[in-house]
Parts: sequence; C-alpha cells; structure tokens
Amino acid sequence: MNASRRNFLAASALTAGAAFASPLATFAQSASPFRVSVITDEISPDFDHACGVAANDFGMKWVELRSLWGKTVTDLDSTDVGRAQEVLGKYNLRVTDIASPFFKVNWPGAPASKFGGRNQPPTDFKEQDALLVRSIARAKDFQTDKIRCFDFWRLDDPAPYRDAMDKKLREAVETTEAAGIHLVLENELDCNTATGREAARTLSSVPGLALNWDPGNAVLRGELDAFPAGWQALPKDRILHCHVKNAARDASGKLGWSPVDVGIVDWTAQFRALKNTGYHGAVSLETHWRGGGTPEASSRVSWAGMKKCLIAADAF
Repeated sequence: MNASRRNFLAASALTAGAAFASPLATFAQSASPFRVSVITDEISPDFDHACGVAANDFGMKWVELRSLWGKTVTDLDSTDVGRAQEVLGKYNLRVTDIASPFFKVNWPGAPASKFGGRNQPPTDFKEQDALLVRSIARAKDFQTDKIRCFDFWRLDDPAPYRDAMDKKLREAVETTEAAGIHLVLENELDCNTATGREAARTLSSVPGLALNWDPGNAVLRGELDAFPAGWQALPKDRILHCHVKNAARDASGKLGWSPVDVGIVDWTAQFRALKNTGYHGAVSLETHWRGGGTPEASSRVSWAGMKKCLIAADAF
C-alpha cells in the first residue's frame, strides 16, 4: 500500500470514527460559535446518504442545500420538498441557506463571458425573477432566512455595466427583504465579484446585500492574500455565510483545489478571525477537491482537515 493511500485511509478512519462517539460530537458541535455544516451534494447526490454522513459521521447539526437527488434545490417540486423534509427530520438537521444559482447568468448586452456556464446548464437572464420567487419559496419550506446569489458571469471589463448590475442587485435585495430573507452574495471566481476587495466594492454599492465569504474562491481568482488582506477589506457585519475550501499550487505551479487544512488559506487563522468578530453564522464545507478519488472520500478528508483547523482555533 502506498503512502498516499495509507494517509487517505487514516484520514477517513478518523472522520468515520465520529459516528461511534456521538455524545462527544454533539457536545463539540454545540460548543462551536459557528453553524458547522456541509453542502450535501459535495458528499453525494443521494440526499439521505449525504445527510447520514453529515449527521452521523461528521457530527453536524446543519447542512446547506444546493442540489438533491440530482435536482437543483430551486427545481424541487412539492413531493421532493416533502421527501427532503422527512430526511432532515430523520437526522435532526437544520438548513443554513438555499444555495441557489440566482444571477449566475450573462449580463444582457455585454460580451459573452468566457467563464459563463462552465460545467453548468445555460440559464436565461429573463428567468431570474421567477428563480428568485422559487428560491424564496424553498427558503420558507426549509425554514431558513438566507438565499445565496451571484453577480453575473465575469467580464474582462465590467465597468460599463457595473451600475446597472448593482441596480439589479438592489432590486433583488428589496424583494428578499420584503419576504424577511437575506440575500447573500457569494464571491465566486467565475463571476464579477470574485475577491475580497471586489466584494467590499459590491457591498458598498448595494445596501442590504450580505456576503457569503469564500476565501478559496478569491485565491483561485488570484487574490493570494485573500486572508488576511482580502478579509480585512470586508465589512464584517455584512458576512452572514462562509464557504470552507482551500487551494494550493501543484508541482507545475498551477493553482487548484486542495483539502481544507492544506493550501494557501490559513483556515485556523480565518476561523479565529471569524470568531473574534462575533460571527455566529455557518461555516460550510464546500469540498471541490477530488483528490480522495470520489466526492464522498474527498469530503471525508477535507472534513478531517476542517475539523482540525476548527479545534486549533478553539471553535469546535
């Protein structure tokens, strides 16, 4: 057995062992200042299985919903919703937010983005108002007050369109606020707000818009100092959600995804900084790295690293 295989099995055994120590796992989770969670489809498209891993093996009380049984959360019908609610009840899990694809589209009239639609089906700008209505409905179905959004596929020069984009975001915030829900912008590497510094600009132009802080995305977009410098640029009271993943350089120097505790983002320091600001929202594992061989195996390794960083930050 080679060394990498031995390391992977050891990490998997460590995380799987949490299933046999549920009182300790529950105590540790309750002691965290954060809502420690995972995006379920990073483990498996089988929602029941993913929730079982999150609750029984990872000791979590929260999950983030992006896709379930191969369906985007905003495309679930009433039967799907009822089935999902039963699964959540079965594992005593609550939902951090609705990870919708809202505004992950090309801006009308702008040059087609070279980033737009990679690994995703195309969506039309004209469909976005209806998508927001469905997102609000799903938020109410799953008893969360947060919906994730983006700010359109990235342009080489967004300046001619930026004011109009900000206006559209402000209109969306008005709609969600009227429903008692926070609209939470993710800094997404393929969208116009990708880094901490870009997020600070967007938030300053769109009152009421919250942030899903993702330093891993910022690093992959080239903000190698996403923590601490990109983080320092952000208004901390506007951060209502956080995605946890990491990025590192391979042997050729190319940036790519990595386990949470291995890479450019110092997650122990980032968790400590979140804690020191009084943050009590979600820290949600979004594995992305696939070096473990399968999504579930990779997520188990990444969760082991994330848990290690949380413990080191005295946040688990």
